[in-house]
Amino acid sequence: MSKTLLQTQNLCRNFGEFQALKTVNLRLQDGELVALVGPNGSGKTTLLLCLSGLLRQTTGEIDIEGFDLYKDERQVRERLAFVPDVPVFYQELTAWEHLHFLALAHNDLGGFESRAEELLREFGLWEARNLFPQAYSRGMRLKLGVVLALIRPFSVLLMDEPSSALDAESTEFLIKKLRALSMARKGILLSTHDPHFARQLNGEIWHIKDGILSTQ
Repeated sequence: MSKTLLQTQNLCRNFGEFQALKTVNLRLQDGELVALVGPNGSGKTTLLLCLSGLLRQTTGEIDIEGFDLYKDERQVRERLAFVPDVPVFYQELTAWEHLHFLALAHNDLGGFESRAEELLREFGLWEARNLFPQAYSRGMRLKLGVVLALIRPFSVLLMDEPSSALDAESTEFLIKKLRALSMARKGILLSTHDPHFARQLNGEIWHIKDGILSTQ
């Protein structure tokens, strides 16, 4: 029996008189892998920022496993991970220290070193683990953002253009990783401007245009 992990009701977001999101009602089930496809300016990033809590919606409700995004913030943060298109890092921490900090913040240090090494090796960052992220290329920073999301517990994973700075090999591995997470009953919603990448995921494809979402 499927479980609803993420749900919105009548979600809208305005910027002044401009309505960027127009009455979005969506439901993400456990095990669902969804690609959100739309042209530039269609509302993809605005929607993901609202769902992540980084941008407050103008009206409507968002809940994660039945917890309100703002009223139950602690419970939500235990369940929701977000990878922005341009991840932000602490200037004073190395990549390895970032992973340790995230695992510690989520009280998930059990087997940390082996889990962190596995992820860093999978994403080709092991040799650069003691470097500061500002020394990374854009593609490496994006991969580190993904690793930081995966080092901690979550049930819902949101990603904004996760393949935008990846080479073909890294993109292929990311696809395999996301499929595996879907098989593990995680709910995944990501945006992309690349229809080919969206089809390769073998999941659902939702379309958004002019702030109007179609999940059919």
